[in-house]
Amino acid sequence: MSVSLKVEKREAQSKGKLNQLRQSGKVPGVVYGQKIEQSSPIAVDEKELQALLRSTPNAVLEIDVPTAGKQPVMITDIQRDSLSKKLLHVDLHQIDMNTEVTASVRIEAEGEAPGVKEGGVLQMILHELEISCLPNKIPESIAIDISELQIGESLSVAALKLPEGVSTTLDPEMVIVSVLAPQKEALDEEAEEASSEPAAEADAEAEQAEEGEQE
Repeated sequence: MSVSLKVEKREAQSKGKLNQLRQSGKVPGVVYGQKIEQSSPIAVDEKELQALLRSTPNAVLEIDVPTAGKQPVMITDIQRDSLSKKLLHVDLHQIDMNTEVTASVRIEAEGEAPGVKEGGVLQMILHELEISCLPNKIPESIAIDISELQIGESLSVAALKLPEGVSTTLDPEMVIVSVLAPQKEALDEEAEEASSEPAAEADAEAEQAEEGEQE
């Protein structure tokens, strides 16, 4: 299902004019694609775009392109201010609904890991999965079941159950989530290893001294 997004036509503008546009609550952008002869400059309401990025960033959007009429598009690039994170620019790509696209979808852990119940720490290493599928098959998220994950264990890309028609090119062995040992336990193990090293060295020195006396 596509989501409607209202866009306004704008002219190519200077840096000063673009800043004025942003101050008025609009985000400048461009629309491009096979059915659009030249990239079309547009402006989008900042609040509407922010809400869209929070809820369905991978949604297929239906917009009225000033030079090509109604077209399905997807957001391909967002530029933000490095300090304020304010939206500065958006790129919209006109797509073919019968051609696969790539998208990054968030990974969500499902269930409660037994290792966490025992005091372990859940560590999400991979938060998003790059997938390929038809535009109308893009899921909101991909679930990974952690309900059997013990301390010291991990789950990789191979453990994901992708929806029909959805694929990924990521290495199946890439780790997504792990359950780490409790920090105190890990520190105790390190301390034990550290204390055992001098003892081992002392034993070795004693053996060498004993051998010297026997000679």
